[in-house]
Amino acid sequence: MNDHVIVVGLGFGDEGKGATVDALCADGSVSTVVRFNGGAQAAHNVIADGRHHTFSQFGSGTLAGVPTLLSCHVLVEPIALATESRELEALGVADPLSLMSIDAQALLTTPFHVAANRARENARGKDRHGSCGKGIGETVWYGLLEGTTRGVVVEGQEVIGAPGQAPAVGDCLDPTTLRRKLDALARFYEPLIGDGISVDELVMLYRSFADVVRITTDDVGRLADAGRLVFEGSQGVLLDETYGFHPHTTWSTTTPRNAKALLGGRKARVIGVTRTYQTRHGAGPLPTEDQAVLDRFPEAHNGTGEFQGAWRAGHLDAKLLRYSVDCCGGIDGLAVTHLDARGLKVVTGSSLDDLPDPVAYLEDLLDVDVLVTGAGPARADYVVRDNPRHDRVDVGVGGRDRAPV
Repeated sequence: MNDHVIVVGLGFGDEGKGATVDALCADGSVSTVVRFNGGAQAAHNVIADGRHHTFSQFGSGTLAGVPTLLSCHVLVEPIALATESRELEALGVADPLSLMSIDAQALLTTPFHVAANRARENARGKDRHGSCGKGIGETVWYGLLEGTTRGVVVEGQEVIGAPGQAPAVGDCLDPTTLRRKLDALARFYEPLIGDGISVDELVMLYRSFADVVRITTDDVGRLADAGRLVFEGSQGVLLDETYGFHPHTTWSTTTPRNAKALLGGRKARVIGVTRTYQTRHGAGPLPTEDQAVLDRFPEAHNGTGEFQGAWRAGHLDAKLLRYSVDCCGGIDGLAVTHLDARGLKVVTGSSLDDLPDPVAYLEDLLDVDVLVTGAGPARADYVVRDNPRHDRVDVGVGGRDRAPV
């Protein structure tokens, strides 16, 4: 495969997108991994050459030496990014931040957003949405408020103060603008979270951040014309802000739409990633949930999160897979992970059937080739299948009203 590739998850997240991206990057053919949605809540596990890292903001091609671009659609949390850089350096990645470029228009996720997110989720009690507690939704929400007034309701939440302009990564280059926006943010959220966060300290931190990363206004198309790109999605289609099952969704577009917009009409293959069984982290629907599946397939890198909740598992769901592909407007191939699992079953309508050969079953179900297989947790367990055909699923784009559950 020499095309640009867009990697999307076809489930509720945790499908194996990180390992798939790492496998695509391992042969040295990829010039940049472009992140096109989400933020610091991503947790993409890669094991390569005896090293393990859970990628959050860095692209999952980093252990293969591939640079990362955080596009304008990504929410950037500089403090967490610095922590992740130190973790990668401890694994032997030399000067990780030299591999990082960030679009100046990307919104900043600040401690104000994180604190507000956690306060809201705690207040929901038993009706929690399953938030990761990383400030993602709060960052997006505040970015929608410019020009609104106290008391109006935006996306189901009441505006609690006088909002200002949302801070963006490019503001870190301009201390005056940065301080003005952070001051407004602090005043806005004080009724919800108090006044314990120092704007002065944040200005210093973010200025230091701007000194060590490349903040860019370059068009992604220029990168696409110069080399092969892999676009790495976060979360899964079933958590999409439009097509997911509300209120248990993320505040971002998890379908290929953002990546295609960044490419500006250039061709790319869309690879949908699925496990051989269904998983979900936290609250929300999981129609095929089965405790026996959870017991049989213990998870090495996912557990119960303080805000997100418990790790859950169930059987592969054929109807949800078709729905996810529909929401993507079709896919060009599949990546199938966890092929080492045995005794698998699939829910097809009202029946629960054995699944002895997941690859053959999924190729037949979705009428596309399986282009990447993963039969274990490490890079050595993954195979990129070089198939020149560009089969496509001819389906329409789905919508919120077409959700099957």
